[in-house]
Parts: sequence; C-alpha cells; structure tokens
Amino acid sequence: MELALIIGVVVVALVFDYTNGFHDAANAIATSVSTRALTPKAALFMAAAMNFLGAHLGEQVAKTVGSGIIDPPQGVSGLVIVGAGLIGAIVWNLITWYFGLPSSSSHALIGGLVGSALAASATVHWDGVVNKVVIPMVISPLVGFTLGAMIMVAIYWIFRHAQPGKTNRGFRYAQTVSAAGMALGHGLQDAQKTMGVIFLALTVGGYAQPGEEIPQWVILSAATAISLGTWAGGWRIMRTLGRRIIALDPPQGFAAETAASSVLYVAAIGFGAPISTTHVVTSAIMGVGATKRLSAVRWGIAGNIVTAWVLTIPAAALVAAIAFYIIHWLVV
Repeated sequence: MELALIIGVVVVALVFDYTNGFHDAANAIATSVSTRALTPKAALFMAAAMNFLGAHLGEQVAKTVGSGIIDPPQGVSGLVIVGAGLIGAIVWNLITWYFGLPSSSSHALIGGLVGSALAASATVHWDGVVNKVVIPMVISPLVGFTLGAMIMVAIYWIFRHAQPGKTNRGFRYAQTVSAAGMALGHGLQDAQKTMGVIFLALTVGGYAQPGEEIPQWVILSAATAISLGTWAGGWRIMRTLGRRIIALDPPQGFAAETAASSVLYVAAIGFGAPISTTHVVTSAIMGVGATKRLSAVRWGIAGNIVTAWVLTIPAAALVAAIAFYIIHWLVV
C-alpha cells in the first residue's frame, strides 16, 4: 500500500510540476514575445531548455519545501497529506490558468501542503511559513518593482541621446540574454519545489532520511516535467503579462527580466526562500511601466492579479483540505 501511494504521490507531484511549467511559462518569455525580441516557438524552446538547466543549480529551495513547512507523520497518513496538498495546488493552478491570472504556483503548493496538514492535525512549522514564505511573499514584489524601476531609469539616462530605432534593435538582442536568465531563475526556483515535495514523500514513506542528498532521479524527473510544461506554453497568462498590464517595448522588457531574474537568484541561492517567480516578474513589469507614467500601467488588471495573489494560499489550502478528507476516507 505505501509503495503504491509513494508512486502515486510522485506522479501527482510531476503533474503539478508540469502544470507549473505551462502556468508559469509566461514568466520567462511573455515580455520577449510581446516586444518581438523572440518568436513564440524560439522563446518556448529557450525557456524549456533553461528551466531544465536551472533545476540542476542548487537544492536550497528544495530543502526548505521538503523539511521547513510541514512535518507529516510517517506512513500512509503522511503520504495522503502530501498528495492532497499537491492536488490543492494543481486545482488552483488550473483555475487561475483558465482565467488568465498569473498567480503563484509556489504559493499554491505551500497553501496546499499547509491546508492538508491542518486538516490532518499534523505539524505545521509556522516559523518556516512566516520566515520563508510570507515575508518573502511581501518583500520580493516590492524589491522587483523597485529594482525594475531603477534599471529602467538607468536605461533612460544612459541612452537618452541614442536613436530610438537603433536602441530598440539592440535591446531586442539583449532580451535574448535577459529572458534566458529569467528562465534559468525559474528553473532554479520552481523545479526545486517539486523536488522538495517528492523528497518529503520519500522521507514519509521510509525510502529516504532527512538531511540526505536529493536523489538524481528526482532532480532529472522534476527538471524534465517542468521543461515539458514550459514547452506546452501558457498563452492565456502570456497575454496578461505581455500586453494587458502594459504594452512593453524592448528596453522595458529587458529591464523587467533583468530585475526579476536578479531577485530570483538572490532568494534561491542566498536564502533558500521559495519565492514566486510570477509575483516578481509581474511587479517588475509594473515598476518598469511606472517610470514612464503611472497611467501607463493598467492598474485595474494589476488589482485583479493582486487579488489572485492574496487568495492563492487560502484557496489552495481549502481545496487541499477537502482532498485530504476524500482521500483519507477512501484509503485509510
């Protein structure tokens, strides 16, 4: 029974990873596609490849998700908690994808795990949730907004005497690099979250010990799933990020991608914090747009996005709690 459940949880985790890829594909490539720096197919291929590579660059975020959020019991009950948490995250990903809202797959996963753990009366490490999730959730968009604005102001000043046409052409080439950096950071952050959940399931099932290195097959499978999901694309969300918040030009796209990827690297490598790539890139786009004029940002659309951000953790937690009760009734 336990082995079958472990296999089931791993499969569900990889399904979540896949939905994460197509849900968040827009994070890396929406600005490059909207400014015509890259064609959609070229952008998707590049993002998929860089996501795969980024998944191999560290394990700090995976360790936070795998041991710093919840402490499920050993055996069947623990596996049900992890599986229900993943189901909550997947359902919320699909809902927000359907409506074209760039919500956070990361926070959906955290909310799902917390919701199923609470439903099972399992231990939730609230200090880890606050320090590693809630505080970064508030700070990272502010940093993304500010850094995006600062980079954009610097670009305006440095290229103030340059010809607009020549400058735009140059930044289209530069966006190839910044979009690749953004996709690499997405793999570094989001693929690791799935690795952490799979390792948590292995630990609960007795097939791994806390503190061990994450098995190579876990890394490869998570990297592959998120890359395939990225290749599938997320066109609904791509339109929201690429055009509906603000109509971007190449310098603005470069500034937003550079700011967002910088925040992702610092959070993952420096703090092991599972921050939302969606929150960071969206806030960076807003910051870049605000330097032109505040009215350039469609704040109504931005408000809808922020509402989705606020709802993500509790909504995913609620779905996960319901899934836990159903699965627990069927299995235990």
